[in-house]
Amino acid sequence: MNIVLWVLAGLLAAAFLGAGLMKVSQPREKLVERGMGFAADFPMGLVRTIGALEILAAIGLILPAVTGIAPVFVPLAALGLVAMMIGAAIVHFQRKEYPAILPNLVLLAMAAVVAWGRFGPYAF
Repeated sequence: MNIVLWVLAGLLAAAFLGAGLMKVSQPREKLVERGMGFAADFPMGLVRTIGALEILAAIGLILPAVTGIAPVFVPLAALGLVAMMIGAAIVHFQRKEYPAILPNLVLLAMAAVVAWGRFGPYAF
């Protein structure tokens, strides 16, 4: 199970690092073109903040476990991603972007498993 948790954390970190870097570095128009329609309705400061939080979560999923320094941040980062994905699903639901909700739920489930495993029976 430890390997499964590492794989899930790695996949989550890769996904959120990429998404976060895109949100902090791309202009609003490019984000909307790439399917992030919410960026048209949200202040760019908030979009950039979401991107920065995604980057921090990606780092928090891997770095503390690898270094052994404050490994409690791994499940905390996963819980943060659970909260983000709940918020993302709500935004997509309100915008009637129903197909976009499924990826949010998959990422939410992955993050929840990492949080459960690292807080519980497979803690560092």
